[in-house]
Amino acid sequence: MNATASLIWSLDVDGRRVETDSEGYLVDRNEWSEAFVHALARQESLALTPQHWEVIHFLRDYYAIHGVQAQVRVMIRHFGKIWGLEHGMNHRLHEMFPRGGPQKQGNRLAGLLRTKGEH
Repeated sequence: MNATASLIWSLDVDGRRVETDSEGYLVDRNEWSEAFVHALARQESLALTPQHWEVIHFLRDYYAIHGVQAQVRVMIRHFGKIWGLEHGMNHRLHEMFPRGGPQKQGNRLAGLLRTKGEH
């Protein structure tokens, strides 16, 4: 077993093994599905709400359009407009995604890669 292989974990998604790294980021982004989101959320003790799904789909759509992950300030601007300033602010997004905020936990759930500079 090489060093890289020892860093691969797996998550049971509807009875099939999906490979992740030690923090839950997908090894193969093509393995993303809503079932993956549910499985990872269960593992991370996160109760998904319709607002979580809005953020997850926003992150996926933003990446598909721009080829980069959305910065938190972009998320605040977007969700502040649609949810109102109180619900779209940075503090609220971090409450929704308590394990690293929307850029870490949100990106994991969205099937995106680690953000630049993440360890």
